Parts: sequence; structure tokens; C-alpha cells
Amino acid sequence: MKEQIYRKLFLGFIQIHILHHAAKEPIYGSWMLDELQEHRYKMSAGTLYPLLRTMETSGLLEREDRNVGGKIRKYYRTTEIGNQVLAEARSKAYDLFKEKEN
Repeated sequence: MKEQIYRKLFLGFIQIHILHHAAKEPIYGSWMLDELQEHRYKMSAGTLYPLLRTMETSGLLEREDRNVGGKIRKYYRTTEIGNQVLAEARSKAYDLFKEKEN
């Protein structure tokens, strides 16, 4: 039960993390997996790739297919909506973390 609660909560953080990086430059799945692992998120490709597709379908990300070494690699960037959502998420996170714990 506790693991499911953490998973649901951290998926939101992961999406914000994805938006953060995709706003700076195009990202692709295996790079994002490595980035998330550096921040101690435990996520498999089987979880990340559907999440990227869902974020694309929701209008947060746009995809560009590129031929890299004879293989098609999907690169993602934020859309205008994705940038707005990221800005709002940053604002809400800032408000939360500046509150005192008492």
C-alpha cells in the first residue's frame, strides 16, 4: 500500500522533471532514464515510455522522430501548454517549500 502511494506521488515529480529538461532542450527516453536514476528515481523503460506518450497525447510534449545511427529516436520538447504547466508547478512547489514546518 505504502509503495503504491509513493509511486503515484513520485510520478507527478517525474513528470515535472521531464518537463523541466524538455523545456531546456529536446530529450529522449534512454537519456531521461539515466537522468532520473541520477536523482534516485527507480523507473523502467516500460514505465517511462508510456508516460512520455501520455504526456505527448495530453499536449504537454511534442515529439520529433530523428534518424540516429540508422535507428529512429523519439525526441521530446515541451509545448506551450507544457511550459505553462511547468511554470505553475514551479510556483506551487516554491510556495510549498518556503512554508515553515511548524
